[in-house]
Amino acid sequence: NNNANVGGGYIRHQQESYAIRGLGLLQSMKDIEEVVVASKNGTPIYLRDVADVKLGSRYRLGGVTADGKGEAVQGLVLMLMGGNSREIVGSVKEKVKEINAILPDGVSIIPFYDRAELVKSALYTIEKSLIEGVVLIIIVLYLFLRNFRGALVVILTLPLTVLSTFIIMNYTGLTVNLMTLGGLAISLGMIVDAAIIQVENVQRRLSEKEAEGHGLRTVLEAIIEVRKPSLFGELIIAVTFIPLMALQGMEGKMFSPLASTVVIAIFSSLVLSIFVVPILCFLILRPGAEKESVIVRAALKVYRPLLALAMRRKLVVIVATSGLFLASMLLFSFIGKEFVPVLDEGSIVINATRLPSIALEDSLDITTVIERALMKFPEVKTVVSRTGTDEIGTDPMGPELSDIFISLTPQKEWRFKTKDELKEKMRESLEKIPGIAVVFSQPIQMRVDELVSGVRAQVAVKLFGEDMDILQEKGAEITAALKGLRGVTDLRMQQIAGQYYLEIKADRRAMSRYGINVSDLNEVIEMIRAGKVATEMMEGQKRFGVLLRLNDEWSRNPEALADLTVSAPNGARIPLKQIADIRVVEGPSSINREEGQRRIVIEANVEGRDVGGFVEEGRRLISQRVKLPTGYYVAWGGQFENQQRAMKTLSIVVPLSIGLIFFLLFSTFNSVKYAGLIMLNLPLALIGGIFGLWVSGQYMSVPASVGFIALFGVAVLNGVVLVSYINKLREEGLGLDEAITTGCEKRMRPILMTTFVAISGELPMLFSTGPGAEIRKPLAVVIVGGLIASTILTLIVLPTLYRWFEEKKVEF
Repeated sequence: NNNANVGGGYIRHQQESYAIRGLGLLQSMKDIEEVVVASKNGTPIYLRDVADVKLGSRYRLGGVTADGKGEAVQGLVLMLMGGNSREIVGSVKEKVKEINAILPDGVSIIPFYDRAELVKSALYTIEKSLIEGVVLIIIVLYLFLRNFRGALVVILTLPLTVLSTFIIMNYTGLTVNLMTLGGLAISLGMIVDAAIIQVENVQRRLSEKEAEGHGLRTVLEAIIEVRKPSLFGELIIAVTFIPLMALQGMEGKMFSPLASTVVIAIFSSLVLSIFVVPILCFLILRPGAEKESVIVRAALKVYRPLLALAMRRKLVVIVATSGLFLASMLLFSFIGKEFVPVLDEGSIVINATRLPSIALEDSLDITTVIERALMKFPEVKTVVSRTGTDEIGTDPMGPELSDIFISLTPQKEWRFKTKDELKEKMRESLEKIPGIAVVFSQPIQMRVDELVSGVRAQVAVKLFGEDMDILQEKGAEITAALKGLRGVTDLRMQQIAGQYYLEIKADRRAMSRYGINVSDLNEVIEMIRAGKVATEMMEGQKRFGVLLRLNDEWSRNPEALADLTVSAPNGARIPLKQIADIRVVEGPSSINREEGQRRIVIEANVEGRDVGGFVEEGRRLISQRVKLPTGYYVAWGGQFENQQRAMKTLSIVVPLSIGLIFFLLFSTFNSVKYAGLIMLNLPLALIGGIFGLWVSGQYMSVPASVGFIALFGVAVLNGVVLVSYINKLREEGLGLDEAITTGCEKRMRPILMTTFVAISGELPMLFSTGPGAEIRKPLAVVIVGGLIASTILTLIVLPTLYRWFEEKKVEF
């Protein structure tokens, strides 16, 4: 009532108009002190007579400490959805420079976590792999073609395809990031496949027609001869990636851009192979005898007797191949399952938990002790801890919880070989600090885990039920059951008990005698510590709340609260102890719900094994050792939840891809028989991919599944090239055996070239290190292993099956 301005309209003064302003806003602390709260016999009672007026803060729910030196102030930059993190971080850095220039001496803004560093190092890793892949592809092309001009034609398609891909990406809103560049790296070998097939055939035809000179007709005839199989082969590769765009959730965010980039790159190379490659062949290639490649000559020397033996021993080949396929399927059941390999972000986050009843000040003291223990490690550059909830509540936590961000020095300066070793030593050091439980994670990984399952760990066991005591009891049993599980680290149960409450329970009968309402009582309770904003004071464009609350002495003396009074309607002041029951009780620190059910969470990280196998064994242990009452049940979440959802989607996506491949093959050959024959390449490709995962120790994951889809396209392309040429030779009048032998020998070089070029594009990803390499490695393992196996089996098994189908007149 003492803090307002008003407008009183206008008055006329001579020939002018005056606006009427009533000025009553509080201007200073002195104005607040002189607010009259009552008047007794003409004597005013000012606010200063009954209250202390001073600058202060609202009740703190959180704090920040740094480097074991005590409290600091933290700022957090939030990126809007759809923003470009690299651009935003760059803009923030520029603003920080401007702000630092005008801050008082001794005060500065220092970044302790910069996502741009992770983006920069991840992009460097993939860019390095791309460059190395291009170099390897150039070497492979020259070794197989032994013709600089031919290799040049194929090489020129690489920058042209990449450039056109970037143009289309920019037009469609795709950014250059870890996944889109990964898609480009995957497609490196694929985007030159059509050019390889065309250039190889043109070069062969020019050497055969050396006497007739070099004409456009010869080039076009050679191009047209292989255009249809290579065209449909490229379409098949592109189509296999389209269903990946149907992935949802986190896997969709990660791999849809990758699939989109691959499809764009393949279609770009397709257009170039139709309109540009023929012209480049005409302008650059020259007639002349081919220089025989040592690799091709050696391969033919081995291949001819193997093919002849396979043709004579059809049954042995078919049985051996079937045995290999069955063995790979058996082996697949022993390969671990996970969602996506953990990306090394280069930083560590520790989530520390204390007793729920701890005071914020004591929690900050313990966090400072933790920081000092961590700063003793020379590998640690800085430590910043956020405890409790910040002012705007973007990340609500109790004072017992802390997120401890650890920035590390470059790994080459470490005493340890791996981050896991460093984390283990940190765990040993923190175990000496009593009263805390810790979970290790990484900044982005922690946020992702929390968004997925509400916990900050890889695996969450969610126990649902009604009674909080039973949840606490059974949760402890589940924790004990999981404690001995291989690979479990940072195991802890969510704390739902241990919070102490000062309960002031209204005595309605006593209150009714004085005519006091519950709202009157609650108003007094609210003023004890939280306070209530009575009005606002403006200082320029800034607004500050004027908060009323009891002074700090009351919070340090809970017994004195019984003497606080509540005003009755007749003006009487009634002590709390006469109208309420005041007592200290223990209760839940939090009550969490999911899908309308109360739940408690047991969380853990997994090291040294796959998450899928960990969950399967954990389920078995819990079912054996923990008997749950009726109405109580367990659900598993975290990365396992992601993996299950992704695999469910892929169980639809992969068959759809196979169906699209079959449709395109049928369109190519207009024959179910030949389409089915080439489809047999897919199980042959699976053999190598599965054995590759097993030998390398990688797990079956979403990246590995993407690798299998990419593998299918290349494997089918090789089958199309081989079968279409054999069919062409038979149409020209060659006998069955002669057509098969001649076709295999003539098409061995382009098949080997497309295979080795594709492998060359993946090899740098297979052996790369650094941020992002972990995600691409399973994909590269599958493609490389699958291509090696499928190419060998395609050149041996496919001709054998072709001859068997024709001899038996197989139709289906």
